[in-house]
Formats: sequence, C-alpha cells, structure tokens
Amino acid sequence: MIPLTLAEVARAVGGSMHDIPDSDVRVTGPVVRDSREVVPGALFVAFAGERADGHDYAAGAVTDGAVAVLAARPVGVPAIVVEDVQAALGALARHVIELLGATVVALTGSAGKTSTKDLLAQLLERLAPTVWTPGSLNNEIGLPLTALQADEKTRHLVLEMGARGIGHIRYLTGLTPPRIGMVLNVGSAHIGEFGGREQIAIAKGEMVEALPSAEDGGIAVLNADDPLVREMASRTTARVVRFGESEKADYRAENVRLNDRGQAVFSLRTPTGCADVTLRLYGEHHVSNALAAAAVAGELGMPAQEIATALSEADSLSRWRMEVTERPDGVTVVNDAYNANPESMRAALRALAAMGTPARARGGRTWAVLGQMAELGEQSLAEHDAVGRLAVRLNVSKLVAVGGTEAAWLQMGAYNEGSWGEESVHVSDAEAAIDLLRREVRPGDVVLVKASRSVGLEAVALALIEGAAR
Repeated sequence: MIPLTLAEVARAVGGSMHDIPDSDVRVTGPVVRDSREVVPGALFVAFAGERADGHDYAAGAVTDGAVAVLAARPVGVPAIVVEDVQAALGALARHVIELLGATVVALTGSAGKTSTKDLLAQLLERLAPTVWTPGSLNNEIGLPLTALQADEKTRHLVLEMGARGIGHIRYLTGLTPPRIGMVLNVGSAHIGEFGGREQIAIAKGEMVEALPSAEDGGIAVLNADDPLVREMASRTTARVVRFGESEKADYRAENVRLNDRGQAVFSLRTPTGCADVTLRLYGEHHVSNALAAAAVAGELGMPAQEIATALSEADSLSRWRMEVTERPDGVTVVNDAYNANPESMRAALRALAAMGTPARARGGRTWAVLGQMAELGEQSLAEHDAVGRLAVRLNVSKLVAVGGTEAAWLQMGAYNEGSWGEESVHVSDAEAAIDLLRREVRPGDVVLVKASRSVGLEAVALALIEGAAR
C-alpha cells in the first residue's frame, strides 16, 4: 500500500483513533487480515468470524510489527475503531485507488474469471507494473485487500469480481471503480442461487453500468459470442469493444484447433494486425479467455504481435485449473479440481479427448474422474446427466463418478448413453477413487480430475501426482 499516516487512514475510513500515541506514524507495509502475515509497518484488520475473532490477535499483531489495528472496538493497542470493519476496509481501498490514479480493469463472468485474470496480468506486466487478484479472492474482503497491494509504481490494477446475487457487482465496483470492465460470459454457474441465466445477466451487467462514459475513457469489453453479454452494450455509456470468434468481434480468433496436447492454436486478429498464438494452457475454452485479455491489452496500447507472443508464453498462475503433470512412468494427471460448472466441465472433457488421441497411440487410456457440480438448482439432474453422456460421445475410456446423488446421475448418464458396463463406475468418495486408481491406472493413461471445490477431489489428483495411486 502507499504509505499513509494513521490519521489519514482514520479520516479515509471514518474511524476514531484509540491508544495511538502518534497519529503521524505511517502504515508502510501491507494491509492483512491474518495475523500470521503481519510484517513491520503493516495494518492488521480484525474481522470477527465464526471460528475466530481477529480482535483476540490484535496485541500479537502489534508485537509482530503492525503499526495499528483496524477494529470494531478498542483492543488495548493502537487501533482505528470503526462501526463496520468490512465497510471500512472497502473505504480505505477506494481512497488509495483515488490517490494512485492507476488504470483499474475489472472482470466478471460465470466461468473463466481467474484464468482470464491470470492471462491479462501477464500481458499488462509487459506494459507497466501491475497488481492483480491472487487466486480467486474476488469478494467483499478479498477485492479491497488486493487493491491495497498497489503502491506508487502500480499502473494497472486487474481485479476479478464474483457475484452470488444481484447487487454484488455493483457493490464491488463501488469499492474499486473500474475504467475498463469486462464480462466474459453468462453461464450456469450458481444458477440455483440466481434463479436463471437472465438473472445472472442482470447481475453481471452491473459491471458495464459502473463504467465511466466513452468521453471519460470508459471501455466495456464484451463477449461477442454470448448473446446475453452482447446485449449489455445497451446498458453502458462506455465505448464497447468486442472479443470472440464472431465476425463482429474486434479481437477475433480464427482457425482454432487443439494440438495433441490439448492446447489451443489459433490466429489472433486485432484492429492493429494479426499474429499466431499457441497457448500453454489446456482446453479450447481458453481461447475466449485469451481473446478477452488481448482486447484489454490492445486497448491499452500493446501491438498484435506482442500480444500473441505474451499469450503464447503465459502460464496459469492459479492452482488446480487444468494443471497438467506428467509422471515419470508416463501417467498424465490433469488437475482441474478447483471448481466446476457445466460449461467448464464440457471444456475439460473436450481437452481430455484431444489429449487422448496420442495417449491411445501409445496404448494409454483416458480417465474422467468427476464429481458434483454445485449450485445448479432444478437443472442439476439434467446437467449431470448431460456431462455423463458427453463423456461417452467423446470416447473417454473410463468414467469414475465420485460422491453422492449428483455423481450417480453422472454415471447413469454415461450408462444410458453408451450402455457402458465396466467403462463407468460410481464410487462413494475420494478415498474410494484413489483405491480404484491405484489398482487400475497404468503408464500412458491420461487422468482428468474435476468437480466443484466442495467435493475435495484435489486429493485424488495430488495422490496420483505423488505416485500414491500407482
């Protein structure tokens, strides 16, 4: 964070100072909510959670070097006391962003937010110092904490924004007002909470409504291939830039294909030129993510060839998202266990199918180890059934459905589509899946592991990577 005196912090958050002998002492370190992350000069934010109350760690945080605590009550050490700690954290983030004058780029969508954010961050880093959301810290607490990582050198701030309902994006953009706002797609993720894709579109469209006008430099980056996103152009006064495979897209992918490693290859066409891209990321769905990142980078001045080079050199910066590991014995593990929705599940299966062609040539098989896709509401049965059927249509060798009722629907979809017998199996949990894979995975096989985060299937992938499933 840029250095601020405690008096400046107190004014920014509307708080009162307690037990502070010198209000001119400056916060020179990071703003943290975990006392274990305190370093000299830090500001410790005391949240009262269900399992722990940060106020109980205030004294220790100051002992470890924090100059003060942002708290809801006096804690016996230097503190700025506010009525609402979360609101105060957001107010501090907005204050710092206003002082910095950096370009804030915010993005949202039903799928691909984190991967797109990682790609975009790596592109913009080539232009100027950039701060971006770590992992998926895209909520009311993670977002301002990310923004507060920016300092005087920061020129770009790339912020991922998630939503669980209407009004959430509006709130987040109020904390960190973007100049460039991106909507990737409107899919089925969290559809059970929203009540329908139209409601999701209303929520995601709050991103473009928050942008400044075209005259003031606002840019809305929209997916030309998604009808619900295209329609958001009518909800903004910002200049609209489109990406996708549509001929109407300003940043377009042509001649898209997957190589035998499941990585996308395409020609990138931009308003300033064309260049070829071979992504290091796995799966055709990353083409759309790459185009979204290219659109922002292009609008900020990066030439087409440099964009293509940067995309071709970019890696995934976040764990368990199509993370590919090749074991010494020839088993390939694709760990995509961080989360799942119908769109990302289908994309992962198609990537697995592409990787299966060379695997079969060397005698290997493809395994889809899949679990529940959460928060699908009334669509859950149909969507799980459809994923099971898709596994058959893509000629996946083995399907292992892991978990309860939803996993049984996955397995039943596969069985009904292909009359599979031993090719599909339903097991109770991750341990049962590991036991099965220990017995049956052999050199040359490719194993995809994917489910919603709550299922915990990363344990299966990690056991395979460590060789425990051999």
